[in-house]
Amino acid sequence: MAISLLSKLLFLPFMASLFMFSALAHDFSIVGYSPEHLSSRDKLIELFESWLSKHGKIYESIEEKLLRFEVFKDNLMHIDKRNKEISSYWLGLNEFADLSHEEFKSKYLGLKSQVFRKKQSPGDFTYRDVMGLPKSVDWRKKGAVTPVKNQGSCGKKFLLRREF
Repeated sequence: MAISLLSKLLFLPFMASLFMFSALAHDFSIVGYSPEHLSSRDKLIELFESWLSKHGKIYESIEEKLLRFEVFKDNLMHIDKRNKEISSYWLGLNEFADLSHEEFKSKYLGLKSQVFRKKQSPGDFTYRDVMGLPKSVDWRKKGAVTPVKNQGSCGKKFLLRREF
């Protein structure tokens, strides 16, 4: 009985610390809201200011802040509507809550071709004055790459046949 009591006493602080660390590890920087926040403009502004503080947002002008508040409010209304429709998960306000859908798409989705693509003029790359190139190079022998390794079932599954 003494061992059981001792194990329970040791187990409780362990579980408390585990809970505390798991709560810290799962902080996805989501600001929650309640129905009270939707009850008045003052409550919405209070929530917006809390969100600004959490995410360290600063705007260049009061006009920009007012615009971002309106986008934030629209996003919150969308989130609240989805939370009422779906019960398998819950949405909150993340760091992008002040961006419209179009702004988010243009800023974070898709390939930014101007960043990755450099315009080349026809004379940028040529094989001038290059003579005696080998037909092939074994880069393994030069130490540039390692030999091919068996990657097992990584990415693709292979059908193994047994011959009897």
